[in-house]
Order: sequence, then C-alpha cells, then structure tokens
Amino acid sequence: MALVIQPIGDAFAGEVTGVDCRKPLSPKEVAAIEAGMDQYAVLVYRGQSLTDQEQLAFTLHFGDIEKRGRGSGTGHIHFRSDDQARPLARGIGDFSNVDGRGQPLPPDSRAYQFKLADRLWHSDSSFREIPAKYSLLSGRAVPSWGGNTELADMRAAYDALDGRTRNEVEDLVCLHSQIYSREAVGFSEMSGKEREAFKPVRQRLVRRHPVTGRKSLFLSSHAGVIEGWSTPESRMYLRDLIEFATQPRFVYSHAWCLNDLVVWDNRATMHRGRRFDPAEARDVRQTRLAGNAVTIEQFD
Repeated sequence: MALVIQPIGDAFAGEVTGVDCRKPLSPKEVAAIEAGMDQYAVLVYRGQSLTDQEQLAFTLHFGDIEKRGRGSGTGHIHFRSDDQARPLARGIGDFSNVDGRGQPLPPDSRAYQFKLADRLWHSDSSFREIPAKYSLLSGRAVPSWGGNTELADMRAAYDALDGRTRNEVEDLVCLHSQIYSREAVGFSEMSGKEREAFKPVRQRLVRRHPVTGRKSLFLSSHAGVIEGWSTPESRMYLRDLIEFATQPRFVYSHAWCLNDLVVWDNRATMHRGRRFDPAEARDVRQTRLAGNAVTIEQFD
C-alpha cells in the first residue's frame, strides 16, 4: 500500500496511511513524510503498536534525538522520585501519569503537579537555546474520557495578524523558562539549584521555518517576559497573542485512540494537553528531535 497523506477535516493536520512505523522507511518515504510535515505541521498515524525501540528507530529517520539539557536536578524527568521513575528506553520521554509500579501518580506529588502546566499552550523545548524540531507522541494507554492533545498552527496565526500587530511583533525577543509556565499554575516552590537549571533563554517572537521559509509566531507558556517591557505588560501582550493564535480556526484537537502516533513540528505549532481522569492511566511516550537553529540569530 502506497504512502498517502490526507488533510484531517478543515484543520491544518494530516493523516498518514500506508506506513508501518515499526519497519524501516525508504528514502522516498522519508522525503514524502518530511514534505508532509512541512505542509501540514502535524501528522497522525493510526494503529501503530510500537515498542520503545521501534519508536526510537522511526524517529531517527528524521534527525537526532534531542539531548536532555538542564533539568530539574532530581535525576529523573519532570521531578519524578525514584519510585515514580520508569525504566524506559534511552531517548524516550515519559509523559505519562504512571509511576514505577504502573499506578497513576498521586495528585499531591511534585511530578503530577509539575505536569499540570502541560495543559497550557506551549512549544516543546522553547526554554532551550536551540528549540526542538519534531515531537513524536505514542499512545500506549489512553483514558476513557478526555486527554485530547490540541495543536495550533502558528503559521496561520501569524498570517492572520493585522498589519499593526505584525509590525509590533517582528523584532521582539522573549525570555522563555519553565519557571514561568510552572508559576502560572502555582508550582512555584523550587530550590535555588532548580531555578538555576531553569535559567531563562532568549527567543524571537517571530521565527522563520528553515525549510519552507514561512514565518510563524513563537509563542509558549514558557515565555514570560518581552525584553525591554515590564513584566505585567509582557504577560498581558503575550496572553492576548496566545488567545488570538488559539482560536478554533487555527486548532486541531486530537482525540486519542490506542496506538496512535502523533507527530508535530515545534517550529510551526503550539500545543497543549487536556484534562482526563487522573485515576486512569494515560501512558504516552515521547521522542523529541533536536533542532538545528538558534532563533535569536534569525533575520530577514
């Protein structure tokens, strides 16, 4: 069966058929998928029952795994304690609510509360000097209710800006840090070591895609301050932009089925998770590709 990519409704995302993500891809298939990502920015693959190693192998067709940078200082992802950490394959990010015993994380745990900020609109790794390229999320166990992943097209949002706002945002620089996104949900008790690990980085508010050349807004809940602006004015301006850029006309909401694989281009999108029953397991595992450009150095 030949590889086919079809748009999903009126949204910007596409659905891929004719590909078994467990098997090696031909150069022609890799090129077709990359072209599909450049066009749609989000691709959905249904019925992909992947192991960690198979997910990693599929991911590596499109670049290098992003190295884990400055973290929480705990030694485990997302403030997990030793008994909450799971021994996943190297390069697999545990974005589940499941602990080392296979049980849902306690709602009063730091790991659970830290991850609540993923329900804010954000772009993966915008808090790193070189932001991520693709994120690939595999649904190994899905809850019976909720848990959608919503994705917003930052290219279309930029194109729809009025002329005055487009001129305003063109040369603005923001500071990005997980401190800002976590404080937004009340997760503010961090040690000095943890705050040093989350030291803000500078990112352009408007970025250009390295392949298509198309401009997009680089928004995220990790963005907390605009250089040269007061914090209150920065926060309100960024909130207004996010509200504009996440109108339904720019958003695709993915309702998860077991063994879905969803891939998005962080250079062109923003995303968020939605509420689900915390007593149910939501086992989603992520691979993330390293980016190749410092946005602050981009220019027309």
